[in-house]
Amino acid sequence: MPLTVARRLGFEKYKECHFSLILADRSVKLPVDLSLPLLRRGKIELNLGKDCKMVFNVKDVMKQPTINGESFYIETLEQLADDYLEELGVEDKLQLALTKDNEEFGCLQAESMGYAWLMDSHRAAKEGTGFEELEESSQEQGTDDDWSELKAPKVDLKPLPKGLRYAFLGSNSTYPVIVNDALDPHELETLLVELRKYRRALGYSLDDIKGLSPTLCTHRIHLENESKGSIEHQRRLNPNLKEVVKKEILKLLDAGIIYPISDSTWVSPVHCVPKKGGITVIKNEKNELIPSRTIVGHRMCIDYRKLNSASRKDHFPLPFIDQMLERLACHPFYCFLDGYSGFFQVPIHPNDQEKTTFTCPYGTFAYRRMPFGLCNAPATFQRAMLSIFSDLIEEMVEVFMDDFSVYGSSFSSCLSNLCRVLKRCEETGLVLNWEKCHFMVKEGIVLGHKISEKGIEVDKAKIEVMVQLGEPKSVKDVRSFLGHAGFYRRFIKDFSKIARPLTRLLCKETEFIFDEECSQAFLKIKEALVS
Repeated sequence: MPLTVARRLGFEKYKECHFSLILADRSVKLPVDLSLPLLRRGKIELNLGKDCKMVFNVKDVMKQPTINGESFYIETLEQLADDYLEELGVEDKLQLALTKDNEEFGCLQAESMGYAWLMDSHRAAKEGTGFEELEESSQEQGTDDDWSELKAPKVDLKPLPKGLRYAFLGSNSTYPVIVNDALDPHELETLLVELRKYRRALGYSLDDIKGLSPTLCTHRIHLENESKGSIEHQRRLNPNLKEVVKKEILKLLDAGIIYPISDSTWVSPVHCVPKKGGITVIKNEKNELIPSRTIVGHRMCIDYRKLNSASRKDHFPLPFIDQMLERLACHPFYCFLDGYSGFFQVPIHPNDQEKTTFTCPYGTFAYRRMPFGLCNAPATFQRAMLSIFSDLIEEMVEVFMDDFSVYGSSFSSCLSNLCRVLKRCEETGLVLNWEKCHFMVKEGIVLGHKISEKGIEVDKAKIEVMVQLGEPKSVKDVRSFLGHAGFYRRFIKDFSKIARPLTRLLCKETEFIFDEECSQAFLKIKEALVS
């Protein structure tokens, strides 16, 4: 320190010492005593030789030179130093990393000081001050926000069969639903008012699916004892199918249904199958409009055959179709509902997710939700639906997998039953597909059968396909025809007797000879289906 400062501090005894400065380049420099006049006057004069003098004035070389020679407060000096460090940090990456925490801490400290000042300056609360009452938000306000036009998804409105039309739950033709075309204005408005209360039960995109609670249902994959893992390579896809897989992967990743994985002992390949959309109308050869589900694209599926062969089978029973159809028939009003990507709403147990790993051109991924193709998926889903609608089944709704059929003896009773089902869907997180839901209709297709107040009839779309079939050319063709025809055997009297010549061809060690008797049986079954 300067000698004058030491004397002012009371130091009287001094010891002489010598020191040298070693700089970063390891050069040794000796100090020159120039500090005393510089600190006293802020000015120093250096004689550099004959007729050469240099004057150094601190106040003139400062970043912010003064006019009258005033001195700065310490706060101003600290601010200047911070500004210099900030400029240095922009050029020096190491300095930026070292001073980053200080900057963040300074911002937090300034914010904390602001809150402290605000709390100190606020007047003290009086004792006994009551709570301010908040206005209760009405259900209509929340409903309006749920059906906001800004959040409305873009949907494709396809031609509908006779007797159906679109109605809209939102403004400007947003959030469509499919309703009975014969409803009067009062019935239609009553239906729409009730449907607007259950936004979370209707799904318009994959993002609307939240999934069932794991406490309600979780899919498990139990393997047979001593089963070994199977790792299969990806299959070659053409450019069109490859694009289908890419879009599906991106969609499932955004929805959180799948996730990347690299260390699974079970890896299955992907393949694509034709995908059918909602019900639309097409013309047949007689120019008749037939309600049908046309192929709209391809669906990515996983070939889980090796995993299924090593899995223990779940023998949970499915309901008998004929009994269910008999309970559904002969009612004036129906609401046919369908789950939105039903299987994707059931979570998989965390310990079993890696078993669902599949490989494709874009990597390996595993499912968090239950995919199509697992052998025990139908049993798990049916068990989940029974646990949800157990007290409503056979009284107001029939459930077969992800097809839910609500019925009632009148418009009001059917609407009341529908509201109970939609409320249960919201409580459990089950989401319905708006495109496959028909509300307050007089008839509909359920599991390949036409259900109405008249009773049970065959589906014309199915019959059209069977009528156009030619005579079987192999045992496989005979088996396929009998399988389709057997689905409607309840409408054909003495079906087993008529089909006996064809069933003989399915016996082992029997030569395939499609004779006149087989041809007559084939034509008679086709005529019985049409009539």
